[in-house]
Amino acid sequence: MEINTGSLLTIMPCQRFKQAIPSLKKWIWFMLMRNFLLKKMVFSMALMAILSVLLKGITCLILCTKACAIEKPPHIKHKYFLPGDFLTAGILSQFYMISDQIDFTRHPSEELVDEIVYFMARWTNLASMELLSTQGRFMPNYKCDVKDWVVSVIVGPNSSIFPFMANILNVYKMPQLIYGSSPAKDGRRHVFYHQFFSNSDQEITGLIQLLLFLRWTWIGLIFQHEKNGEQLIENVVTLFSKKGICFDFMEEMVQPTFTNYVESILNDFRKLYIIIMKSIANVIVLYCENHYTITVTLLPYFEEMIDIPVKRKDKVWIMPAQMEFTSLSLLKMLNMDAFHGAITFEVSSKEIPGFNKFLQMIKPTSVEGDNLLRVFWEQVFECTFPQVLVETGKQCTGEEKFENVPMSVFDTTITGQSYSIYNAVYAVAHALQAMLSPTFKHRAREVRRETFLIHKAWQLHHYLRTISFNNTAGQEISFNENGDLNTGFDIINWVTFPNKSFVKVKVGKINPTNSLDKLVVISTQDIIWPALFNQVQPLSVCSDNCYPGYRKMKIEGKPFCCYDCLPCAKGKISNQMDAVDCLRCPDDQYANKIQTLCILKKRTFLSYNEPLGVILTTVSIFFSVITIVVLGIFIKKQDTPIVKANNRNLTYTLLIALLLSFLCTFLFIGQPDHTKCLMRQTAFGIIFCIALSCILSKTTIVVLAFMATKPGSKMRKWVGKRMAIPIVLSCSLTQLMICVVWLAISPPFPESDMHSIAGEIVLECNEGSTTMFYIVLSFLGFLTVVSFSVAFLARKLPDSFNEAKFITFSMLVFCSVWLSFIPTYLSTKGRYMVAVEIFSILASAAGLVGCIFSPKCYIIILRPDLNIKGQLIKK
Repeated sequence: MEINTGSLLTIMPCQRFKQAIPSLKKWIWFMLMRNFLLKKMVFSMALMAILSVLLKGITCLILCTKACAIEKPPHIKHKYFLPGDFLTAGILSQFYMISDQIDFTRHPSEELVDEIVYFMARWTNLASMELLSTQGRFMPNYKCDVKDWVVSVIVGPNSSIFPFMANILNVYKMPQLIYGSSPAKDGRRHVFYHQFFSNSDQEITGLIQLLLFLRWTWIGLIFQHEKNGEQLIENVVTLFSKKGICFDFMEEMVQPTFTNYVESILNDFRKLYIIIMKSIANVIVLYCENHYTITVTLLPYFEEMIDIPVKRKDKVWIMPAQMEFTSLSLLKMLNMDAFHGAITFEVSSKEIPGFNKFLQMIKPTSVEGDNLLRVFWEQVFECTFPQVLVETGKQCTGEEKFENVPMSVFDTTITGQSYSIYNAVYAVAHALQAMLSPTFKHRAREVRRETFLIHKAWQLHHYLRTISFNNTAGQEISFNENGDLNTGFDIINWVTFPNKSFVKVKVGKINPTNSLDKLVVISTQDIIWPALFNQVQPLSVCSDNCYPGYRKMKIEGKPFCCYDCLPCAKGKISNQMDAVDCLRCPDDQYANKIQTLCILKKRTFLSYNEPLGVILTTVSIFFSVITIVVLGIFIKKQDTPIVKANNRNLTYTLLIALLLSFLCTFLFIGQPDHTKCLMRQTAFGIIFCIALSCILSKTTIVVLAFMATKPGSKMRKWVGKRMAIPIVLSCSLTQLMICVVWLAISPPFPESDMHSIAGEIVLECNEGSTTMFYIVLSFLGFLTVVSFSVAFLARKLPDSFNEAKFITFSMLVFCSVWLSFIPTYLSTKGRYMVAVEIFSILASAAGLVGCIFSPKCYIIILRPDLNIKGQLIKK
């Protein structure tokens, strides 16, 4: 196979500015039509072309002498030229053709060349130098008259042509108006570029926002091999990653090169197709330019072309505005259903009045000297014009209608890139008018033109950058402070039909006037999705979303978009999808059961209003009344032997201490405050110390009394008050001193326990010094052990009113209660700790009252006959 390539040179005249608009419009129609026609060719490779329009003036033709001629350059196959005062040209990459297969009948240099870039460089340089030559003669940098000077050049749509063009035209400071993919910014070259294609950075930002809005974080990327594709990988991929978007794969698109190594190309196609169809990503971004559309178009149908053990899956294809579909008559044989639901970006445009009418009027003979239109006509309508030597197949009449051509072959609506050309031409006209009107008032036309072209053409850059006007479609065209066009992009949704037709529906916009975080405006309910998704918005993620209550955990060896979901730890929550980490609730809040919300904790304490508080209060009052009744009985019967026995004053003191023990429980019930916290443990320790010291005194007196009965015993003087008072006072004062030290160095205080019980803030008393608290308990434990030991020794002494056995039993109960108290207290939390302590106080005090005084009350009340001195002596 070999390649025949060509270029198109077009130049048209214009009238004075006041009379120029109709002619200018006519030329724009022609140029836009040419952009459509040349872009919609059956054959697609790269062709460099030159379009020129004459603005304001008269025409003249001055032929250079033969001495000016140089060697004849390669022939530009298609070109169109009209002379005039001011010329604006176009260097456009248009089409490529496939020739016959190599048969070795020609010299190898004439056979196929593998690289597109070679042809782009060759024909772009040729077209650029021809702009610097006298018309009809290839004499770079030599013009016999200013009539052929070009004031600006429109270039596109592919970025790869800019370096070759700029190398030549930048020397002359010629404005270069870009209508397609923009070249990489170069401080030296960029000053001569004027971008009439919306900012590609805004397009990338809009694409990212679109992906995030639709929750597509796991995508495939196919990019072109040229420098623009490499820059995308270097710059844009990093930006995607920062925004939380990962790539399942990044692959180069199969190059649209021409080679006899068909097997190698098919293998490249096969590999790319398998990668795409095996990918779990439902969204594929195709970031290429126009000349790749042939490979993109054929890619979804690769399964039908070659036997591949991978079935085709529906994907959402996303394509940038730089990649307008080059329509192919080949699509007549293919369905468009693979692109059903595709999303593309297009430069925002408006319908130009009269454009469709112009398309219907255009004929292959309406533009004299333009053979390219005839070639296009033959390919679109599948006919041939009569030739001199051969006439075969269907004949073209020139009256064929575009409305009979499928939209996939020829789109009669204005495209974004054509709209950019339209605006560029008008911008040149307005810039020239703004620049020349003040100086053209009183000068001859020929002098003005020559002066401008030779001396002031470079000044056009300033006016092009600051121009602002309304085009004939009613849209304002202006540039921001960065020199970017303010038109933005439309978001288009492709809807295909079984008859191979399709429509492009506008579903959103990238609006450059919005803030960066709200750049994209889209209506998702208007989007038609690929058939596989049953009109449900597809997801494209590596891992299912982590719902609230869970957090993401990265999977080792995979991109950050791939993760497992772990439930939040106890006390932590996540209240959003795909949380990176769980948040701990504030101290005054707690996590709900599903760990998605922090709830304000309830403030709790042992209250008089709750059942437990009511029960303990009732029990405390009951035993307090019992103790008062017993004390009343003993006071009333104070002269009876059973009351007088074993020091009735100690009995009264013991009963009062036990009464206070029951009453001190009220310090533990209710909301803790500073006074209660200071008093509750110290009151409990001192009161119980008094009670235990009384019991110890009673048992000690019993033992000493029996020891004093021996003749000559010196113990007699210690029996009675002399022994009781020192024991009670010494023990009580010791405990009192311990409590005073406790209150002095680290007293108890109220606090809120926010962590012991989930969902509750427990209002409690902090004991201050835990050491002092345990010293108080230890001293009580010491008195308990001594009292129990003495009582146990005296339990069998012969006495009718012997209290020793009752005290022994009561101390056994007392010890059992407080031994059980320690593990129970330590294993409970919150208000139940307070309840355990109250229960222990009530139980131990009740044990003392019951075991010591119930037998005596029984005798006093029910058996008064036993409460007499004679009975005591008898015993």
